[in-house]
Parts: sequence; structure tokens; C-alpha cells
Amino acid sequence: MSKRKSSAPQFQQVSRIREGLPFPLGATWDGLGVNFAIFSAHATKVELCLFDASGETELERIELPEYTDEIWHGYLPDAHPGQIYGYRVHGPYEPEAGHRFNPNKLLIDPYAKQLVGELRWSEALFGYTIGHPDGDLSFDERDSAPFVPKCKIIDPAFTWGRDHPVQVPWDRTVIYETHVRGYTMRHPAVADELRGTFAGLKTPEIIEYIRKLGVSSIEFLPIHAFVQDQHLLEKGMNNYWGYNSIAFFAPHPKYLASGKISEFKEMVAHLHNADLEVILDVVYNHTAEGNELGPTLSMRGIDNASYYRLMPDDKRYYINDSGTGNTLDMSHPCVLQMVTDSLRYWATEMHVDGFRFDLATILGREHEGFDERHGFLVACRQDPVLAKTKLIAEPWDCGPGGYQVGGFPPGWAEWNDQFRDTVRAFWKGDDGQLADFASRLTGSGDLFNQRGRRPFSSVNFVTAHDGFTLKDLVSYNHKHNEDNDEDNRDGSDNNLSWNHGVEGPSDDPEIVGLRYRQMRNFFATLLFAQGTPMIVAGDEFGRTQHGNNNAYCQDSEIGWVNWDICQNSQGLLAFVRKLIRLRQRFPMLRRGRFLVGAYNEELGVKDVTWLAPNAEEMSVEQWEDANNRCMGMLLDGRAQATGIRRAGSDATLLIVINAHHDLVNFTLPEVPQGIFWNRLVDTNNPTARPERFDFGDEYATTGRSLLLLELIKEEE
Repeated sequence: MSKRKSSAPQFQQVSRIREGLPFPLGATWDGLGVNFAIFSAHATKVELCLFDASGETELERIELPEYTDEIWHGYLPDAHPGQIYGYRVHGPYEPEAGHRFNPNKLLIDPYAKQLVGELRWSEALFGYTIGHPDGDLSFDERDSAPFVPKCKIIDPAFTWGRDHPVQVPWDRTVIYETHVRGYTMRHPAVADELRGTFAGLKTPEIIEYIRKLGVSSIEFLPIHAFVQDQHLLEKGMNNYWGYNSIAFFAPHPKYLASGKISEFKEMVAHLHNADLEVILDVVYNHTAEGNELGPTLSMRGIDNASYYRLMPDDKRYYINDSGTGNTLDMSHPCVLQMVTDSLRYWATEMHVDGFRFDLATILGREHEGFDERHGFLVACRQDPVLAKTKLIAEPWDCGPGGYQVGGFPPGWAEWNDQFRDTVRAFWKGDDGQLADFASRLTGSGDLFNQRGRRPFSSVNFVTAHDGFTLKDLVSYNHKHNEDNDEDNRDGSDNNLSWNHGVEGPSDDPEIVGLRYRQMRNFFATLLFAQGTPMIVAGDEFGRTQHGNNNAYCQDSEIGWVNWDICQNSQGLLAFVRKLIRLRQRFPMLRRGRFLVGAYNEELGVKDVTWLAPNAEEMSVEQWEDANNRCMGMLLDGRAQATGIRRAGSDATLLIVINAHHDLVNFTLPEVPQGIFWNRLVDTNNPTARPERFDFGDEYATTGRSLLLLELIKEEE
């Protein structure tokens, strides 16, 4: 079927049109007029549609006059910032050949810098006629313009003043994952009209809190403009997390209290002024257009066969490695250009410091599988702008060969789910976890110690936005997602959680005390392990989602951070601040070289020595004992710190871990050049002051607790 009929009304062209240039892509204000350029390899005509200031009335349709190297372009000398626009693209409607052009559908410019209005679900949004016997092979002639967000031309001018990249070294990076809306919706210092917006995050009390916490980098869940799922809206919910992007250059309209792009820039400038980096969680693996039954909003109607990966033997259908219906074809040079242009835009124009890539394996997948030499990964590594930003992969997806933890090339950091799972299982008391736990503490060298990669390549986390909060991890054995209205079928069942005796809230002081000690254990493990730690906002004071481990649709008190912090949680917050200060104080906790436990004969030291409770080195039998849950980790500050062969001068530290349910007497070892041990942390006694312990003393290590001791050396 190749219908191309458009139900377009007749417009009299008023605006002057010139040829313009095929670059840059998008709508670009140059101070005199606006250049429009859009890629489509298979279109036969592209119409620029101009709207009034409200975006409700279409005023004019202008055919772009030039076509250069698959770029349609034109220049309007009378256009200026604030102009509302969209596109209608003509071409074959042949779904079985991969083409879904329908000029009755108003399309969002993939390079739009700002969107106005919200998507309103209507059957007119679909390129085919819903209910037609031919399904998506039919052709719908209704105009979708009344229901689609429109694009808005911006003036990018902004006075950055003294702003500059914070450039926190990887070894000092502590990531704080949060949500623009959820973080500010309940904060008492944020003005009502600013809650849930970038402006709200500029609130001095917000920035001061984050700064005092000690984290270095704020990682925001997706802020690119996204679409609300129809099925969620029908149930009174919405796509809270925002993993449903439709415009990779535009911030989500609802996050702009002022309606101006400068609001995002002002937020970044304020965070930079507090020495905080800004990292964006970005979703380039798919778009909100879904599968063949989804709406025609942008790329599907611009050039479906180029933008999306289609089934080789039947181009009517989409390859669905993302699990959301479609997958962007990053092997296509113009799609690759769009994504890298987007990244450079956020890095240069918006001053963003780094990116976390959702389902990043897709971005490196050729048609035959994941390839670290994929054009996208190569482009990021060699690009002079992107190579200087923090690049973090979520190294898995649901496609073939999708699990790639440790498989990304040098220059990338990766979320390490093996750290999460091992640390959870170890502190829960599962058998046989000790050896794997030791690997996670030392930066997961089994995964990342190759090709000159550093321990920071492992982004360690115990919790993330997806899953239980830390408090829920120690309070629930099972997920409780009933509020999602999916009969508790959604979300993972493999949480490696433990409720410590009661499912959900408890008034039992022993249970409450043990839960808080376990939360301190998790934080101490995370912040004393080699690698890059990531904390989820609110975990530092025991935020709960009431057992919901999949709050993607909970734009509500379930998903928002509750700033009403109880006394116990205030204590946890103070403890976490202390741990972060200790991590920054001691380089041995954030080494640039992997700890391997090999004896350096030239220096006469091991970088790490694993000790049994009797202060002797762990034996093979002890490592293999599935019931063994206690060990010491001696970090020798004299170990070689860099590639230069010389002794280090860092502090020597001893970490004692006891995941047994009962007390273990741990003999404190004698260490050369030291005179005694100074205890800095005991998760069983979080407010204890530093205390001296002599060599050979037996420290009564409480069941399920962790210690940190510093070696006090002889005066030189």
C-alpha cells in the first residue's frame, strides 16, 4: 500500500524562503533569521509548518526548497526565537518495505531544542487507522497536529560568567543518583511553584545539603523530553522516571518552571559553583514511538527505515533489543551523528559533565552483535569534547549477547551489578560469598583489570533507582508493587533482600537496630571498596518506597524523597557523611591501581593481605569454606601507588568484616613501622570516637558489622 494522500488545508505562503544550508541540523537562529535542516534519505518532500504562539493554530506550510546529501533545508529570514514549528514529511507509505511516511502527521524535529505543549493521546497520532482490518498496513488521513507537542526555536545566548567544568578526578568521584522532580517535590525549603523543576534544584538549602553530604557528582534520571504512556495515563499514573525519550536536544517541558531553556543552564551554573558535577542519564537506545503499532511522532514519519533497526526479512517489524518496541539503528551514520551531536550539545552548550547511558550495549551492537569498535564507541573515544566527559555505561540489554559488564572499551566506566548482587548476598548471610565479596572490594579486577583500565571503571552500587531503596532492602523479603496496578507482577523478584524478622515497618527495637546496622554495613562496604561509588538520593537517611521496587510510574509520595527525617535516620545521615569524608581522606580507599595481593619483593610489601580472625593470612581452605563470613583486609600504604617503582606513603588501613550472626574475636595484626591501631569506624557503634588498640588485642567484632582502623606509625 502506498497511499500518500494528505488532508492538508490550503495555505498561502507568506514567509520568504531561501535555500539555506544543510548544516547545522535543526532550527538554528543566527541573529538574522533561522536555518532549517532535517535528514531524510527516503522522503519525496518536506514541509515546514509554522504555528501561532500558542501552538494551536497552523499558520503556514513551507516546502523546504533544497536537498543536499540527504538533508532537506531552507532559510527563513523572517523567523526568530519563539517561533513554533513542526514538520510534515511526504514519501512512500509501504510498511512492508520499512517506509511509514504520512504527511497528515505533524512531526517533532529530532534536533528541536525546546518543546511546547503535551502529547494528548488520540487515534489521529497513528499513521494507520486503528481498528482497520489491515492494521498498521492501513493509512490514516486525520491531522495529528492538535495532539502533538510542537518545537520552539530558541536563542541559545546565555552568560555563563566564570562557570567552568568541575572535572572531579575519577578517584574522588562519588555519584549521587536522583530525580529532578522527586528530589524537590517535598523539600520544605523549595517554593511551591518551583517544586519538581530545575529551578527548584537551585534552592540554596538543596545545594548546601548535597555539598555537605560530600558527594561529587549528581546524576539525574532522564531529563530529555519524554512522552507519557497512554496505558499509565488511563490508570491515573504516568511515566515518572522518563525512560521514553522523544527529543534528544530538548529538556522535558514540565521541568522548566520558567518555560525557558536558560533555567537548566542556571541550575548547572549553581551546582558547578558548589563544585558539583552534573551527569545526565540518557536514553538513546529507543524512542517513544514504540513498535509497528505505536504512534507516528517524529523519526518514524521522517525516515523510519533509516532511524530504526528493522527485521531483515520483514521490514514491517522492529528489532526490539530495548524491550520497549523499537531500537535506534546506531549503525546508520546519520543516526550516529544525531546521538553524538546531542551529547556534544549537552556538553558544550549546556555545560554537562558526563553521561550515563541506558541499555548501553545497544549503542555498541552491530547487526551481528556487540562490537567495541562500533562507530558510536569509537566516536566517543576520539571526540575531543566527549572524551573529556564522564562516560558511564549500563552494560546490558535484552538483545543477543546483551550482558557486557567489563566488555566496554577503555575510557568507559560501567555499572557493576555483580557488586550489587554479591554485597547484598554477603550481608544477607548467604553461603559461599566470601571470595567473590573480596573481588568486589578490590575493584572487580576479574572484570576490569585489563587493557590499562583502572578501578574507577567499576561503578559500584548497592541500590539504584530501579529496585528497592536501601531501607526497603533491609525491611522486605518481597516486592510490594500493588500501587502500580499490575497485580504485583512487575519488578524483579530476585532482590537478595532480607526483612530481618518482620515484613515492612517494625517497632521492635532489636529489628530496627539491626536494620540500621545493616544499612551502615552497606554504606561502609560501598564507600570503602575500590571503584566509583554510587548512592541513591535518600538512602543516606533511610528513604522508603514502602516495598515498591519498580516506582517507574509513581509520580507520588512513593517516588518522591520524603525530607521528614526521623532521629535514627539523622544518625544514619551523619554516619554516611563521615564515611565519605574518610574515603576522600585516605587514598588507599580509592587507589588508581588494582589491588592484586601479589608480594612486591623490591618493596617487601603486599598491597592487600587477607587475614583470618587469628591475624594469620587466609588459607585456601578458609577461602573455600562456604560458612566463612569473617575476614580482615589489610591495605598497606607502603605499596607502590603508581607505575613508578617506589614505596607509597599512604596510610595503612585494616578493614574487618563480620557477616556472621554472632560475635567474632578478631586479633589485630602487628604491622611494620606501626605502633598501634586507631579505630575509626565500627558500624555497631556509629557514634564511637577514635580509640587506640594495640597489636595482638582481640577486638570483639559484633555479628553483622564492619570496622575500619588506621595504623598509627612511629614518629620519623
